[in-house]
This record gives sequence, C-alpha cells and structure tokens, in this order.
Amino acid sequence: MTSTTPTPADLQVEQKINSSLEDLRRLCAQPSVAAQGQGLDECAELVARMLQERGFETQIMPVPAAPPAVYAFRKGASDRTLIFYNHYDVQPAEPLELWETPPFEPTIRDGRLYARGVVDDKGHIACRLAAIDALLAAGGELPCNVKFLIEGGEEIGSPGLPTFVRENRELLAADACIWEFGGVNFEGRPFVVLGMRGICYVELRVRTASLDAHSGLGGSIFPNAAWRLVWALSSLKGTDERIRIPGYYDSVRPPSPRDLQLLAALPNEEDDLKRTYGLDGFLNGMTGTELRRAAVFEPTCTICGLTSGYQQEGSKTVLPAYASAKIDFRLVPDQTAEEVVSKLRRHLDEHGFEDIEIVLLGGENPAKVDPDDPFILLTIQAAEEVYGAPPVVSPMSGGSGPIHPFVEYLGVPVSNSGIGYPGAQVHAPNEHVRIADFISGAKHTARVLQRFGAMEG
Repeated sequence: MTSTTPTPADLQVEQKINSSLEDLRRLCAQPSVAAQGQGLDECAELVARMLQERGFETQIMPVPAAPPAVYAFRKGASDRTLIFYNHYDVQPAEPLELWETPPFEPTIRDGRLYARGVVDDKGHIACRLAAIDALLAAGGELPCNVKFLIEGGEEIGSPGLPTFVRENRELLAADACIWEFGGVNFEGRPFVVLGMRGICYVELRVRTASLDAHSGLGGSIFPNAAWRLVWALSSLKGTDERIRIPGYYDSVRPPSPRDLQLLAALPNEEDDLKRTYGLDGFLNGMTGTELRRAAVFEPTCTICGLTSGYQQEGSKTVLPAYASAKIDFRLVPDQTAEEVVSKLRRHLDEHGFEDIEIVLLGGENPAKVDPDDPFILLTIQAAEEVYGAPPVVSPMSGGSGPIHPFVEYLGVPVSNSGIGYPGAQVHAPNEHVRIADFISGAKHTARVLQRFGAMEG
C-alpha cells in the first residue's frame, strides 16, 4: 500500500479546518437557487471575493441564457495550468418541513455540517479553497497556475455554458481539469470518474379542450388529454425496457475493452443499493458486470413526472383538458441531445401524436476521457496516498454534467477529487458533509496540485 505520510500541506489543512468550515458556512448561508432565480448575483460576488482574498484575479462574466460565471486566475510556480470547474447554484430546499435545521442556516452536529448546497457544490468550492490555503501556508506559492470557472446554472442544465466555453477557449485554456464532485463510496474508498452521460430533458404537453369537463358529460364523447399523453408515452418504451424510438440506439458507441475491464474491477454495490432504495432487485434481473455496464453505458428514457386532472384527496369526476410529462433521456457517447429531440418528434408524428408538443428544457452531450492519461493516473495515485486505499475507477458516471465542452473545446483530461459520500442526501432535505470527508478531500486536492506542478513534459 502507498505511504500516507502527512505532507506539510496535509498538516495545514488540519490546522486551518475551522477557518475552512467558516468559509463553507459563508457560502451556504447565501441562498443561490437557480431554479427560482434566488440570490445568484449575490453568490457570484461572494465567490469572487473569496477568491480575491487568496490573490486571484477574478471576473464575473455573463453566460448566455444563464446566471453569471466567476472566472479566476492565479500564477503558480510552474507553467502548467489546472482549471477547476464548480458551480455555486444549488437545488431548491423544499420541502422545508423535512429539514431538521433551516437549509440556509449552516449547522454543525455530530461531526457533520448541514445546509443546502453543502456538498453540491459549495462544499467542493470550499474544499478547493482549503487546499489552496494549505499550499500557500506551507510553501508560499501555488505549485502550478490555477484557474477557476464557477458557474451559476448547473442545476438547471448549464444553459449557455457550452457556448461560453467555446467562445472563451483562450481565457480558459489549461492542461488538465478537476471536476466539481468527488468523495468516497459505500466502502469508504475514494472514486475517480472518467466521463459523464449526457442528458436531453423535455416536457411533453397536450391540450385537447379549452377547459376541464364533467366526466359524465364528456367521458364518452370528448378527447381526454391524460389518455392522449399516456398513449404517447406508452409508445416510447416497452416492458422489455427497450426504447422504441426508431434510430435511438444508432449513434451509441459501445464500451471499449478497457472500459469493460474497469467495470469488471468495480466493487459490488448491489446489496448497498437494494438496502438504500428498498429494492428487491434490478431491471430484467441484471447483476454483476451486466448491471454495471447498463448503469452507465446504456441510454435511458425516464418519466420524471406526470401532471393532469385532479390529484388531491377524495374524488372529482373531471375529464382533463391538459396533460404534461417531464422526461429525461440519459445519453451515452456518441448521442446528442439535438438528435434525440429530432427522432422523438418524428416518432410521435408517425404514431399520430402530432398534437403532442415537445419543449426542450435542457441538454448536455456525453463525454469520456482516456483512463490511462498521465493526469488521471496522477489523481489516482494522490487519492491512494490520502485515503490509504486504491480508488474505485469508473469509466463513466450515470449522471450528467457539462463535461463535453471541456473535453471538446479545451481538450483537457478531466478527473475529480472531493468530499461526498453516498449518505450525504444531496438534493434532499438535510444535505450534509462529514467533516472528516472534507479534510480528506482538501488533502487530495492539494496533493493533485503539488504533483501536477512537478510533472515533467
């Protein structure tokens, strides 16, 4: 096992933990809910100030159709440049009654800090700052050039960010990138993720009348919006879980032999998932490598929500005039959101559902990186040194994020370090970070910076 002898930066992380947690509390006390347009400008200004306090040159920059982004730069000892991607926006805190303490009043109890956004993603911003503080205290300068791009619209699909990255390629140019998440798995082992699925999020809408009708009046003679939508939805996917949109799988790139090798080496978390989510089993009885492959390399079609008619307590004999459904398609290389919308439109029209409106609510393309890139190997080795165990290396994440423009336009390898764990209740009430995980994430980040600055070539 790799030595875990503490470095001077490790010791500084521990010595400065109270001030680092205070930084995190400052961030979390500022609401910044992108979905509700709450506190975004104020949070961008706070993030910029916190970076300026550490000697960074900062700019608050407009992003098309999205909240502003914070860009920052500080010169380091080597000419290599590492860019951190993070986001300062958070999910809505509702339902508020399920929080044990108010979501924007950060509270420490039992070795954990509770607040909305404390893990996703303000804790990761504070983790980077803690690593930078430790390195400056231990050595007086950063080991390499450091840039930050911290956006404010990730939780609403990062609208405009691909355009922003493409148009600011020179400003954002770097040699490697650390992504916005990281942490440990169910076993307490760190994880490194080498790619992310894309997403195409749409809302299907249909109106069959100008107003709801009495079901006795219209039940046998009026068109029913709810039935129209249900019939349309049933055409998208079969009980075998295969998506029936013609051509949907045509662009799918199968996993490589190296991808399958990494999947086979992943720990078996099936029992943990069953226990956490109260499952009896997985779709189609999948298990083992087949399950792991499907979890990240299979595209999806998920109904996220349905709305129509009367849904309160008791009965109401109503025939709905309007119905809607929110659907996300998780995409794998080499699918694109644009092609999915086009194929969905064609499919609905061919099945007689020209009246179903498609509203695109967000889209991000998938991307993955070379698992054997020297920077990836560097982050893996640094993680093993900090955590005393080899990290779990996954070739893809089942989730999505704006990784594609960083890989496509900046051409950087993307790895991660961070503070999360499976029980952190991200996006749910009582979101929290374990302080011990925060310390480990900051140490890992500091070691990545140190090793990256010392890389040859």
